[in-house]
Amino acid sequence: MRHAAGEHPPGTSGYDAELRRHDGVLRRVVGVRSHDHVLDIGCGTGQTTRQAARTARAGSAFGVDVSAPAITRARELARAEGLRNVTFEHADAQVHRFPPERFDLAMSRFGTMFFDDPVAAFANIGRALRPAGRLVMMVWQAHERNEWDVAVRRSLEAAEGPVAGASAGPDAFSLADPPTVREILRAAGFTDIAFADVHEPVYYGPDVAAALEWVRGFTCTLEVLKRLDPAAATRADERLRQALAEHLGDDGVWFDSRAWIVTARRVGPE
Repeated sequence: MRHAAGEHPPGTSGYDAELRRHDGVLRRVVGVRSHDHVLDIGCGTGQTTRQAARTARAGSAFGVDVSAPAITRARELARAEGLRNVTFEHADAQVHRFPPERFDLAMSRFGTMFFDDPVAAFANIGRALRPAGRLVMMVWQAHERNEWDVAVRRSLEAAEGPVAGASAGPDAFSLADPPTVREILRAAGFTDIAFADVHEPVYYGPDVAAALEWVRGFTCTLEVLKRLDPAAATRADERLRQALAEHLGDDGVWFDSRAWIVTARRVGPE
């Protein structure tokens, strides 16, 4: 999903909290080394970038995101943690002029699904990688395999019908199909493309009220609620509340999810 605010606020709910169970999986696969220079695509407030910087003690980490408020917060957090080998830039990775062949590794935690032209975007990222440099990204599997998306869609559609649940906006599942992703990455100059299943839940908040506030901020949710009349919007809101309440446990609101970790290498010299 994409949060309409473009920010990933810290605390008991928010983007970093939502993906807390995914982070360890991604870190293990990424395997940042002490001398690596790391590019983090769609870094948000920089949690994954700062993690990479702490491991790449003799290297560096560079995070980019299209959200200016998120980048401002990322810089504040890095300064507070005293990290000197991490930098952030408000930039669109699909067109930003990265230093050529600068990075050993390009990584992303759900930050690569919204490119207008994915082949051009990944080719641009590839040019920033050294020959045989690695790409490691986490992306959502198909929406029907993600309980959170199914629940949100059903809640919205129940209020006004299937048209209300439809969205022409950013597609969080654009990289869900492995054959499609292989074709994109090969066309962009990558090889050794592989997929690993990630089955971890997402966390929406400590209680239903916090979870509802978070889900209301999803771009898809906002788009639908804006189209509904007040009575229908109230019905949709109550449906969402009920869906979230059904997933409330002793440790908060959790939904099942499925993702891919996609790994690849930039095509090296012959």
